[in-house]
This record gives sequence, C-alpha cells and structure tokens, in this order.
Amino acid sequence: MKTIKKRYVLTFPPESGDKPLSYHLVRDFDIQINILKAEVKPGKTGVLLLELEGIRENLEKGISYLEENHVTCTPLSKKIKFDQPRCINCGNCTAVCFAGALKMDRTVWELRFNHEKCVVCELCVKACPLNLFTIDFS
Repeated sequence: MKTIKKRYVLTFPPESGDKPLSYHLVRDFDIQINILKAEVKPGKTGVLLLELEGIRENLEKGISYLEENHVTCTPLSKKIKFDQPRCINCGNCTAVCFAGALKMDRTVWELRFNHEKCVVCELCVKACPLNLFTIDFS
C-alpha cells in the first residue's frame, strides 16, 4: 500500500501531557512522525507542527485517536511562495529560517528555497526587505 505524507498543526490541552500520544501513533497506527515545530510548556496548551506519514487508513485512525484524546488536529493548508527571480540574494531570510528551508548556496552566492523543509513559520515574510515571500492558502 502506498504511504502518504500530511502536515497537521496539533493543539494539545494542558491535561494531555501525561499521555504518550505520539508513541501510540507510531506503535498502534504505524505512522511515522516528523516534528517540524513545537511549542510545549508544562501545564499550558501545546502546539506541534507535524508531518505524518503512513497509509491513508492509518492516518485517519491516528487523527481520530488524537481527537478522542482532546487534541485539535488542523491540516496545514498554507504554503510559502517565493518570487525568486526578483531576489537580490541578500540572505536576510536565512537568518530567521530555523527549519533550514532557506540557505545561501555559497558556491554561486544565490538563495535556495527548499519547499519540503519549510514549516510555514512565516518569519521569512517579515525578514525579506523586498517582500518576496507570500502566504498561499491553496
């Protein structure tokens, strides 16, 4: 069976910190988890940006399991668009890109944008002096 990858923003209530939810996604539903961004503080609401990979049926069951445990699961439907032809390769955006999606190719001193690594944190939108990054909600 073919595996698919989907990105979700998971919002955890404070009381869910004592449950091994990600462990059960891996063990019980055979879902691979890639944590792209996390903001988790004890006793507070936690937010994770995850890339989940598995067969469609298992992903659906895993998401249902999370929702049964009071985790809000929002599919990530936005992407960053980059107007590369207008870029002057100043590198401002690379300073804020903690995910490593924006890197300077030092052999030719040109900016490279890897869409696969982008976690849509939107920091590049604010960092670019030419406003070359926009949010696409498609």
